[in-house]
Amino acid sequence: MAADLVKRALYRSGLLGLYHRLRNRRALTVIMFHRVLTEQDPRWASCDPDYTLEAGLLERCLAFFRRHYHVVSTDDVLAARRGGRPLPDRALLITFDDGWADNHAHALPRLRAADMPALLFAVADVIDRDEPFFQERLIAAFRLGRIRVPALAAALAGAGHPLASTPPDTIDGLRSVIAAIEALDASARARLLLPFADAMDDGARQMVTGDELRELAAGGVAIGVHGKTHTPMPRAEDLDAELAAARRIVGEHLGDAPPPTLSYPHGRYNDTVLERTRAAGYELAFTSDPVMNTIDGKPSWLLGRLGFEQSGIVDRGGRFRPDWLALYLFRAPVRRLAS
Repeated sequence: MAADLVKRALYRSGLLGLYHRLRNRRALTVIMFHRVLTEQDPRWASCDPDYTLEAGLLERCLAFFRRHYHVVSTDDVLAARRGGRPLPDRALLITFDDGWADNHAHALPRLRAADMPALLFAVADVIDRDEPFFQERLIAAFRLGRIRVPALAAALAGAGHPLASTPPDTIDGLRSVIAAIEALDASARARLLLPFADAMDDGARQMVTGDELRELAAGGVAIGVHGKTHTPMPRAEDLDAELAAARRIVGEHLGDAPPPTLSYPHGRYNDTVLERTRAAGYELAFTSDPVMNTIDGKPSWLLGRLGFEQSGIVDRGGRFRPDWLALYLFRAPVRRLAS
């Protein structure tokens, strides 16, 4: 209780804000969101709670950003990178990963109301597709009571991939099973999940359409690329497809030039991926490294991002805690990931 009162006092007194204004003056903060839903949306019951923000909380976050940062656009960052106008002090860029339809339904109107730009990274192969990635489909089926963790663990063992220990029948246990399934090659994964296909179909359209993608772009949300299949790029069988082909496909959906920005699926990359990213024509690449980016001189082409779960910014009563968000964002390390 005492520590919580100290946090509130530090924020309300303005001391945290002063610390931020001094420490992070020449830093670019990039925020990483995924899904945005209202509790009334039918998809709320099946979404992954670790990657979903309630729409009203997005509004509170946008107001927080307005108070403490200068929100910039993708074009602003690109211009600074190309040697144009430097970014303002305490710059912040808002990004969304994957290409969820709810970004169009719930995030776009709130960004417009706040008059804030953003950047959405779309997976090329899920544009105009209803179903999401297998990880999210398994979590949806579990949350709807259609799949239990022991059944999935038994299927892994039957396919010759037993787990070291039996995971609990909880969402954390499910995540450990998903990690084991991610390690399988695509064909083995498809065979393993085939018996669960019906249970994994929640009947809702989850992913963005081409029309929605163009409406997002027209509404101030720049569109970038999040790979072709959402495969972690160090494990990709065809890295050219994940980089160059995905860039071309997303550009065709937009009816525009191939996007100059990329975020790495699952945040994973290595030296080969970095080299091939630049060769594929991307000017900015975004990681999941939890750092702010120094902008003394021009910003790096490789940028870290800060993400947070809804549970980390609300108390037990569901009230938004700007002091918690400030303590997380303002104290993040400031680094330059590449030249």
